[in-house]
Amino acid sequence: MEFAQSPRSTLGIEWELQYIDADSHALRQCADSVMTALRALDTDTSSIHREMLLNTVEFVSEPHEHVRDCVEDMARSTSVLEPVIHPMRVRLGTAGTHPFSNPASQIVTDSERYAELVNRTQYWGRQMLLFGTHVHVGVDNRAKVWPLIRALLTRAYHIQALTSASPIWNSEVTGYASNRAMVFQQLPTAGIPYQFLTWEDFEKYVAGMVATGVIEQVNEVRWDIRPSPANGTIELRMCDAATNRAELGMVAALAQCLVEYFSRMLDAGEELPTLPDWFVRENKWRASRYGMDAILISDAGAREELVAHVLVRMVDKLAPIAAELGCSLELEWVERIMAIGAPYQRQMEVFRSTGGDFREVVRYMLAEFDAGHPIETEDFLL
Repeated sequence: MEFAQSPRSTLGIEWELQYIDADSHALRQCADSVMTALRALDTDTSSIHREMLLNTVEFVSEPHEHVRDCVEDMARSTSVLEPVIHPMRVRLGTAGTHPFSNPASQIVTDSERYAELVNRTQYWGRQMLLFGTHVHVGVDNRAKVWPLIRALLTRAYHIQALTSASPIWNSEVTGYASNRAMVFQQLPTAGIPYQFLTWEDFEKYVAGMVATGVIEQVNEVRWDIRPSPANGTIELRMCDAATNRAELGMVAALAQCLVEYFSRMLDAGEELPTLPDWFVRENKWRASRYGMDAILISDAGAREELVAHVLVRMVDKLAPIAAELGCSLELEWVERIMAIGAPYQRQMEVFRSTGGDFREVVRYMLAEFDAGHPIETEDFLL
């Protein structure tokens, strides 16, 4: 399996957004109409993509050296799309899920690929009303891919906890910070990746999955972290969709800096940290359930620490790399988010303060998307 040439620590972002009715705040199944209108424009719309459901649009950045340029691509895509959807009374917003739209009533895009996914997975395939943030980071040598992924799994769910944005699902408060993480892993090739030792081990896995008809191509492996051979990247996919561009940049900065940090350890001949599979699995569940209140397993020696304590230490270690890569400002958002609350915490505060009004949670999502940064709940509720 070829692994494309990709400049080291370059990155790209994929951001899944919701089409939201401006009046009811429910999801709108309008992707067909929107894409038809986009094709009529005399402008480049290649960064605006369909997704599995007609209520979803995905923005895809170009590859860049700097996080800020990827985020700026997202702003440009927004400026192209909003004049198209505004006359339709549709707005853009996002989070890991939509608080009250029913997953079972959402319409799947007319695509053989998506139809086969739903046909094969049945009930769980019909529950995929989920929205994520995916960050690709360039790797300069495919021999590094699996050592890097194994190391990233020691911190992936700390990042998931910080970015959790799906506490409400189908009009129910779930008790989970990221209900999206729990639902998405029900697909047969989603969830936590295997901890392969070599690229060749991964090739054998893919060959076996193709031979037995589980997948047709490698991008149907939908792990929380996966190699992207066509792009020459590692793709981090464990995060709920960021509700605003500032937090989107924060996620990208964490991903870029962490991959570069571990890559430098490899270059220096140092042993990268790893966790046994059972600790990784436990960390994902704890992060999904408790978010920023989770006590995660930090190392193979079974030491446990509160998520926030590890994140503070991570930011301190990554700060010099962030300065070199030009993403210090984006990385600084980590401590600011810990101070004002992760997205799921902010959503739940709005929900409680408005007497359990799901529409107000959506209005808050829309406000953060428009602002381009998180809004402290007391300011929103004034």
